[in-house]
Amino acid sequence: MKSYLKRMRQKVEQDLQGKQRWQVFTPAIYAQYRVMLPILQKHVHGALLDIGCGHQPYRRFLPESITRYDGVDLFNQSEEGTYHLNAEDLAGIPAESYDSAILIEVLEHLPHPWLALAEAWRILKPGGVIVVSVPHLSRLHDLPHDYYRFTANGLASLLQDAGFGELKIVPKGGFFSFLGHQVSTFFVTLTWGIPVLREIIYFLNEWLVTRLCFGLDRLFGQGNLAPLGYVAVGQKA
Repeated sequence: MKSYLKRMRQKVEQDLQGKQRWQVFTPAIYAQYRVMLPILQKHVHGALLDIGCGHQPYRRFLPESITRYDGVDLFNQSEEGTYHLNAEDLAGIPAESYDSAILIEVLEHLPHPWLALAEAWRILKPGGVIVVSVPHLSRLHDLPHDYYRFTANGLASLLQDAGFGELKIVPKGGFFSFLGHQVSTFFVTLTWGIPVLREIIYFLNEWLVTRLCFGLDRLFGQGNLAPLGYVAVGQKA
């Protein structure tokens, strides 16, 4: 059963990645997009470096003010426009060469996340903007490279130590979204190999789990004391 669920979870991601339906797969994913996308639209601009870009899932959501997009990823070497570098050491990228940098669900997978933030500060121009997304409530994932969980104060301290100011840190989701993520992942992946049933389950999951759990978090303010994670914006002085 465990190997089947793992295989089908990968199949769900392959089938839905880059599609609108992916955003409502689980409450955690839904919360990530609901909070992250408006921040990207508002704050990033010019030449942008996506550090830890993976398969570049946020590239198509970037604003028209982005004039250049480059990614950094050590593993996904098939992606066009990607530097094959460790996020903690971007020595191959010149200083002050980008207007914006994003690290989306990356810092928890780095043994020394402060080094990655220092490198982001180095490659940004004066006044450049950084957007960071991190988990607080989360299962272990992408093992063995899963090292940290963050509080708002801890994230602020890391960003300030790296030299970023004018910080804005907002929670994304909460305890209901965390619990709903487990429910969605189990039932959707369990039925994904059965064509008709999977569509019924996905529809029910979207409205009775994904949207409901996200709404409950907002209604009861779960993101204040039990946040799913945070999105932070900072600026290089």
